[in-house]
Amino acid sequence: MRLRRGTSLPAPHPSLTWRAAEFCVVDVETTGLDLRRDDIIAYGATIVTHARIPCDRIAYGLVRPPRPVSAPALAVHALRTADLAGAPAIDEVVDRLVDLLSGRVLVAHAAWVERAFLNRALRPRGIRLARATIDTAALLRACRLADPDRPGEPNLEAASRRLGLPVHTPHHALGDAFTTAQLFLALATRLEASHARNRPRPLTLRQLYAISRYHRL
Repeated sequence: MRLRRGTSLPAPHPSLTWRAAEFCVVDVETTGLDLRRDDIIAYGATIVTHARIPCDRIAYGLVRPPRPVSAPALAVHALRTADLAGAPAIDEVVDRLVDLLSGRVLVAHAAWVERAFLNRALRPRGIRLARATIDTAALLRACRLADPDRPGEPNLEAASRRLGLPVHTPHHALGDAFTTAQLFLALATRLEASHARNRPRPLTLRQLYAISRYHRL
């Protein structure tokens, strides 16, 4: 998709009900946790459409970084610099990411991390993510399901298990994206039920954005 420089990726209209929208649930693995310097080395994406996860609409890829993988990052995702030597560079992957994200709502767990890395990847093209994002960590807090004894962002695997959801290959980009997609559906359904008790109208994207924004760290 060709976009004019200085524009944001297209996104669904915020008045759309969440069940009528399409979402792109994304997880990235990186060379480290410095949002300004480190780089994406793997991405996983799961599409959610009409409140369902079609298993044939997923994407996964490795990315060759310009710098070595740090030891702390390697201990998390086990992707070595040598494992990435034959992968495409990020500028060869950007078109795939744009296609996945265009016309859909970005969903991620602790979404500020994915937003930072994805926007850095898009910046050389002169484009950026749509402003509205849904953060499953924020939705957990909104549903009062975050562990009050654990500071910081709620753990994705622990939160999923508490809700009786399966956990798919932790610290693998596609596994975490799929786990996050399931968590998103469970939390959006809870928020929808709570919303229905107070208002007769369906839950919209605008309301989910507001909930996610209000309950972020």
